[in-house]
Amino acid sequence: MIASDVDGTLLGPSEALSERTIATVRRVIEAGVPFVLASGRPPRWIAPIARPLELTGYAVCANGAVLYDCGAEEIVEVHGLLEPSLLHDIASALDKALPGCRLASERVAIGAVDHDMRNFVIEPDYHNPWGDNEGRTGPRAEVLGHPAIKLLVSHRGMTSEEMAEAVNSLFDREVDATYSSSGGLVEIAAHGITKATGLADVAARFEVPADRVIAFGDMPNDLEMLSWAGHGVAMENGHPAVLGVADEVTGPAGDDGVAQVLERWF
Repeated sequence: MIASDVDGTLLGPSEALSERTIATVRRVIEAGVPFVLASGRPPRWIAPIARPLELTGYAVCANGAVLYDCGAEEIVEVHGLLEPSLLHDIASALDKALPGCRLASERVAIGAVDHDMRNFVIEPDYHNPWGDNEGRTGPRAEVLGHPAIKLLVSHRGMTSEEMAEAVNSLFDREVDATYSSSGGLVEIAAHGITKATGLADVAARFEVPADRVIAFGDMPNDLEMLSWAGHGVAMENGHPAVLGVADEVTGPAGDDGVAQVLERWF
């Protein structure tokens, strides 16, 4: 089984799939090998990647919290929902540890993707490093008032590394914080929910042992996945922590680093 992160791994600076990567992934699929997207992205952001690759299998979304069927465009399973009572407790602790932080929550419904659902609700002045053109702005009570698959925390005056260290020191075994950019944003999920746990679910469905999995990634939210897989591959331009756990380092996403490795076999 092949598993790959999306942003910074399959997608380079142009944020578009290259013809070389598309052709390589299609050969993997034609050979009967499952190709699984493993991303921090929510399910509604998966179709633009899955369709050009002709993926009809599974995608692990929201850093392991959601299992998504690309072909049916349906959510199959949700792991580790954060309930409103816990979200309020987290928010209270964050206000003391990270004064000035702003929150957003990501939500899903089981089954077909509901594009009218208030999937992404943000506080005023919440900052997204990828652009602030998505999300319904509302008061904190709305952000925290429904079960969420992840709570996002932004702070314009800190790096993601600094924020993650502070958040993880606050909470022992309730939630975990990770990040996929250094732009002052961390993502909080239920404790123990990672891309590795999501991929282990997919691998079990295909009866593929972990040592027969190749995984690609570039940021700290890929650490568990690369450590779990039989062969973890980091992108050359990846975070130092990811380079440190990888079994192999390939070229950057902009130079089709995933394809460079997979072309040995496909």
